[in-house]
Amino acid sequence: MSDLAKTLIFFGVILICMGVFATVFSKVPMLGKLPGDIFLRRGSFTFYFPITTCVLLSLILTLAFTLFGRK
Repeated sequence: MSDLAKTLIFFGVILICMGVFATVFSKVPMLGKLPGDIFLRRGSFTFYFPITTCVLLSLILTLAFTLFGRK
């Protein structure tokens, strides 16, 4: 099997796991409600951008891929 096929299968499995995780654990405490997340409500308009949550998840995933990606 080619490297591209293995990579696509890997990311597909990751997406499936994330979907199952989101379904089973729909309420993760504090995730998305961290200090630094942007939340604006003006009348009927709501804007939410979880910038701190994104940075935290990015750091965790970078660390995980660095540790487990070595051969």
